[in-house]
Parts: sequence; C-alpha cells; structure tokens
Amino acid sequence: MSLLFLWSLSASVSSLSLTLTPSSTLAPDPECVLQSDFEPVFVADGDFVIGGIFPLHYNQEMPDVNYTYRPTAVRCNGFDPRAFRWAQTMRLAVEEINQNEQLLPNHTLGYKIFDSCAYPLTGQRAALAVLNGLDQAHSHMCSGASPLLAVIGESGSAQSIVVSRILQPFKIPMISYFSSCACLSDRREYPTFFRVIPNDDYQVKAMAQLLVRYDWRWVGVVRGDHEYGHFALQGLLRELKGTGVCVAYQEMIPLLYNQQRAMEIIEVMRSSTARVVVVFSAEGEMTPFLKDYMAQNITGIQWVASEAWVTASLFTTSEYFPYLGGTIGFGIRTGQVPGLRDYLQTVNPGSPLLPPCSGQETLLKQHSAYMNTSSPRVAYNVYKAVYAIAHSLNNLLHCQPRAGPFNNHTCAHSNNVQPWQLQHYIQEVAFSISGEEVNFDLKGDSIPYYDIINWQRGSGGNMEFINVGLFDGAKDSGKELVIQEEKIVVVSVCSASCAPGSRKAVRRGEPLCCFDCVPCDSGKISNQTDSIDCTECPEDYWSNADGTLCIPKVVEFLSHDAMGIALTVIAVVGACLTVSVLAVFLHHRTTPIVRVNNSELSFFILFSLTLCFLCALMFIGEPTSWSCMLRHTTFSITFSLCISCILGKTLVVLAVFTSTRPGNNIMKWLGPKQQRVIIFCCTLVQVLICAAWLIAAPPYPSRNTQDQRSKIILECSVGSQLAFWCVLGYIGLLACLCFILAFLARKLPGNFNEAKFITFSMLIFCAVWISFIPAYVSSPGKYTVAVEIFAILASSFGLLFCLFAPKCYIILLRPERNIKQHIMGNKK
Repeated sequence: MSLLFLWSLSASVSSLSLTLTPSSTLAPDPECVLQSDFEPVFVADGDFVIGGIFPLHYNQEMPDVNYTYRPTAVRCNGFDPRAFRWAQTMRLAVEEINQNEQLLPNHTLGYKIFDSCAYPLTGQRAALAVLNGLDQAHSHMCSGASPLLAVIGESGSAQSIVVSRILQPFKIPMISYFSSCACLSDRREYPTFFRVIPNDDYQVKAMAQLLVRYDWRWVGVVRGDHEYGHFALQGLLRELKGTGVCVAYQEMIPLLYNQQRAMEIIEVMRSSTARVVVVFSAEGEMTPFLKDYMAQNITGIQWVASEAWVTASLFTTSEYFPYLGGTIGFGIRTGQVPGLRDYLQTVNPGSPLLPPCSGQETLLKQHSAYMNTSSPRVAYNVYKAVYAIAHSLNNLLHCQPRAGPFNNHTCAHSNNVQPWQLQHYIQEVAFSISGEEVNFDLKGDSIPYYDIINWQRGSGGNMEFINVGLFDGAKDSGKELVIQEEKIVVVSVCSASCAPGSRKAVRRGEPLCCFDCVPCDSGKISNQTDSIDCTECPEDYWSNADGTLCIPKVVEFLSHDAMGIALTVIAVVGACLTVSVLAVFLHHRTTPIVRVNNSELSFFILFSLTLCFLCALMFIGEPTSWSCMLRHTTFSITFSLCISCILGKTLVVLAVFTSTRPGNNIMKWLGPKQQRVIIFCCTLVQVLICAAWLIAAPPYPSRNTQDQRSKIILECSVGSQLAFWCVLGYIGLLACLCFILAFLARKLPGNFNEAKFITFSMLIFCAVWISFIPAYVSSPGKYTVAVEIFAILASSFGLLFCLFAPKCYIILLRPERNIKQHIMGNKK
C-alpha cells in the first residue's frame, strides 16, 4: 500500500510539474509549461478566484504498474449525484454573491471546481491542479501571488489532510464542508485549515452518551482505513473509559476495497455476541461493504452511524431496510439553501459527468439523490463555506486605511490580495445565515451541533431519515444530548447492567464487560448504574434498604415509647404498692404482727423499696451527664440501704430467738441504736464506693455506633468497669450474707418466723441478679437498659411480696391471727 502511495504521489506531481523552457537562448523571460493537465469540471472567471474540490466519483480504477512505461492517471468510476449536488451548491452560492449588491460590491467571485474521486491521491492531484492559473495549457507567471485565494474542500478527512498540506506553503486557506477528523484541529500541522462541520471529538462524545443512554454495553466498531476512522476510533475509546461500555472487536475496511477482507469482517460481526455496531466510514467504502453484508443475509444488527454516512441517500431504497432499518447516528446540521432545487434542474443532462441519458428522462426519478433538497446538510455546509469566504473578502475590502490588521496598521490591496491576508479575515469572520451564527474558533472549528437521525421505513417502503433529537456541544456538560424517546429494543451486553444499590464484580478470566452484580454491604451505597465500587456512608449515616442512599442513622435510647411507658407504669405501680403497704403498717403499727417484726426496720425497708422502684424511672429517657451519674449511684445506694435493713432485721430475728437461751445476752448488742449503726455502716460502704466512682471515672453519656452499626445507641457508659462491678458485687455480698443468716434461722420456733420469708426473698433477689448479668451483657441497644430496669423492678417486687404480702394478708384479711399468742405459736 505504501509503495502504491509513493508511486501515485510521484506520478501526480510529475503530471502537473512545470518545466522551465527558454523560448530562445537570448530570451530573458522564462516560460512555464504544464507537462500534462487536469481539467476542472466547472470554471468561472472573476476578480477573486476560489477553488472547489468534490468527490464527484466514489470509486477508483488503478492503472497497470510495470515500471516499463509512464503510468496513466487513476481512472474514476461511480458517479456520485450527491457530491455533484454539492458542487452545484457552490456554483449557486457564487452566483448569488455576484448578484448581491451588499456583498462584494463592484467585485466578482470566480471558481475552479475539481473532482477528487474520493481518494487522497486523486485529491492531491486536484489540489496541485487548482493552484495553477485558469489557463491550464500554459502560463507566463511562475512567481508572485497565487491566482487562488481559498479552497472549498475536501469531503473526506484523508483527502483534506493531503490537500491542506499542499496548500500550506502557499498560505492558502481551506474551508472543509465534510472533514471532521479531530486531527485537523492541530494548528501546528494544519495552520490554514477551517471547517464548517464539527470536530469529531464532539461526535464521539455524543456517541458515547448515546450508547450509555440506551444501555448498549457490548459493541463492535468498524472503521475506514484512513485518518478519519483512526482518530474517531481513538476518540471513542477515550470517551468510553469509565462508562461501562466495552468494545467487543475493532475491524477496518480497506481503503482500496478488498472483498476477501470484507468477508472476514462480516464473519466477525456474525459470530460476535455484540449486536450493536458503530461505524466510522465514508459512504464510498460502506457501499460495497454493505452489499457483501446483505448477501450473507445477516440481520439483527443495530447500526450506529457516523455523520459520514448516516444521511447517505444511496441507502434509502427498500432493499436496505431489512439490514439497516433502525440505524441511528449523528447527522450534521441541516439548513436552508434558497433556490437550490430550481438551480439543480437547470443542469444540462448532456454533461459528461452525468450517466448516459437521452435527455428526455425525468430528473426527479432518475437522480433522486441529486434532487434531494428537502433537508440539505453537506450542501448547506458548502453554502456556508462560500459565504464565509465572501464575508471575509468583504471585510478585507472595507478595511479602513491606517486601521488595518497588518504591519504598521496597513490594509490589503484590493487588486493584489494575498491568501494569508484573507486567512486573517476568515479567522475573525462572524455572520448569520439561515438563522445560524457562523464563526470559527482558534482551531478553525465551528460550533458543534448534530441532528440525531433514525432510519425508519417510509410509507412507500423506502428508508426515511427521521430527526429524533439533537446534540448541542455548546450546552453544559451532561445536557448536550436531547432525544425524543424512540424505543430501541436491541440491547447488546455481556452482562446486564448493575442497578443502583449494587456493584460490578468482574468474573475471573472473562472480559471486563462480563461481570456479576453484588449488592452493596450494609452501610455502603451506590447511586449510579454499573458502579464499580460501593461508597461507605459517613459515621452518622447508614444505607437505606435499597442501598442507594445514605440516611441518618436511627438514634435509639429507652424513651417513652411502648416499652418505656410499660416499665414506667410498672415502676409507679410498685412504688404505689410499697407506699400502700407502708400506710397499712403505719395504721396498724400497734398490732402484734407489726411490733414483733420490728416496725422501725420495716418502715426503713418500705422506704428504701419505694426509692428502688422510683430509681428505675431515672433509666428512662435520653441519657445526660447528670442522669448517667445519678441512675447508677442512686440505684446502688437505695438497694444497699434496702438489703442493709433486711440484714439488720435478719440479725434481730436471730438474736431474738437465740436470746431465750440461758446466759445469752446478745440482744443488748442489737438494740435500736445498734441496728441503725449497722444499716448506716453497710450503706456508707456503698456510698464511699460510689463517691470514688464519681471522682475517678464517673458514668457519662455516649454514642454507641459499634454494637448495631445501623443505629446510634445513646447510652450511659459506666466509666469505670471496676467501680460498676464493685457496686453490684457489694450488693450481692450483702444479699448473700443476708440469705445465709436467714437460712440458718428458718427453722426457729414460732408461727410467724420472718426468717423464712427473708430466705425466700433473698433467694429470688439473688436469682434475678445472677440471671441479669448474661442478659445485660448480651442485650442490644436500648434493651440493655430495659434489662437493668427489669432486674430492679423484679427484685424490688420480690422483696416487697416475700417480706410484706404475708403480713398484709394477716393484717387485712385475717385479723384474728394478729394476736401475740398466735404469732408466738401458743395458739393454733
């Protein structure tokens, strides 16, 4: 291929080279003579001449190359009525400008239009030809200003690259109407290049958004063998990074069409699981390729077309619909070219460019592609390009003396305009046409705008290009793509998209597009489709049930909810019962059963039990610094007081029954004062422990986020674990001592031996608090506090009922037993 290119380049240059031949040995002036000519298709003289290069044919026939004789020129085949229409549009625009009294007054535009044959080497030959004067046979000027000010062309990016590089040494600006390769925006490589079609960087961005929008995650790419296809593919791969769209294969259609290679590409398409194919190719390459594709009767492909062929009228016939129906792509902006249809009908049917005809055919039927002016796109670009040159020339001619843009504020001379001077004005030009603002940025690019085209079956069975949306690159990121929702049913993926709330897990040994969807762990979210990883929520937040949103964690504490209210009611009822018993004892304080059982200690026990019931209320509600310190210390001191009173009562019971033995004088050591001292001392020990606790490491409110990560548990941290268990241990020690002493006195004589009831009450008390420990440690959240309250209430009720229920029974229901004889066991 490279050898063929070098040969063609050499042949093209030699065919157009100028040979310096002196007319005589004494002649002072040289003469430039063309070795061969390359006739323009259309020529018109004018004060300012511009060139036009169009692919009037779309196929080439290479000459025989045996290096024994000079090769002939490349022969162009396959007349392209669409490109012929573009050339006619240029002629129409020039004629309009020449008749416009406001634009270029007293001056006219001329043109030379050549056929590039849709091939870079032929385009290079046309570029060399367009540089010569109007007299192709011979010229008398081999130096000075170029007879050409600007060029309208080329269609393909590969051709434009060649033509632009040829024009650069002459500083001749070139405005392309259909070359979109991003490579042409490099001002260092192509300083004289402009275009009225968007840069392909915007098209690949739009394509990437389209693929993501319709969830096409597994696609193939087919491109042409030229810079346009190469740079478009690279741009698409760049845009697809991080989107979750994977490319299943990349195939290239040869520039010189090769059926064997085409069949290999078609076989890749047939065997691939990707049912969406993105194509960056020109119409000339796609025509033979699609015919071979259709011959294989392959259907079910969703084509995504680039602007180079998405509006190709060649594919509108009904035979293409089963294979290309549903194609979607990006077309260049449509516009209005006034009078174009009427102008096209003035073309002489005997033109050598047109296919043979009798002159009697109906132009509309024979050349529908040529006459298709309903929504001109490329033709509209040609129209804009010609007017861009005209407006630039008009601005140049209206330059004010001593206010020009060139050295020393000079202006260009109207009778000797240099191409580089015109380029300056093209860079600065800004005008409106058909309601559109036309200008160029510093890279020579125009405003990026595309129509989204969908191929649908028309009423007559032919293909119709339906505009279903747009891409406006001037809008903010993410808002460029606007689509009227036409449902596309084909979805090409290796794995279905992962919904928000899950992440992608790549399958080992398979492509990146093949993955499993794994739900996000608790506390992590993903709020986008096909997230690679889940994001952890902040400390005070947790994931919702779907794993798509971080929501504030539930703040939990034992509040006045159903459980809190129930415990409150129980505690209040217990306190009320205790106060009621106290009232009964006070009312019957003179009766034997109250007096025998040491009424003072009974009153102390009932008072402390009331405090025990009420201290449970301090555990309900949001923890604060004061409530945390008070709830534990109050609980420990009141229970210590209660058990100390019971211990004193137990000692008194033992003393009473043992004092009846001869020589036993123990009661003198357990009088009322001594009992008070015992209770005070036992309680004081607990007070001292609590004081040390509060001073060293007091309980404090804390936010527990570890036990239940989905909640924030407001609780009272005990501060010092040692102090906490010392408090409980001391209460347990008093209870055990009380239990042992009562157990020893359980069989002493008397019908109402209180030691039995003390033994049973201590047994219940110890059972409650022993079972409390594992329940307290294992209970989550607010239930830890509930377990502690339950232990307080249960042990308090146990003491209340075991110690005072039998006495209240006798006092209230069996008063006949409330006599000294019965209590002492003398009366049954």
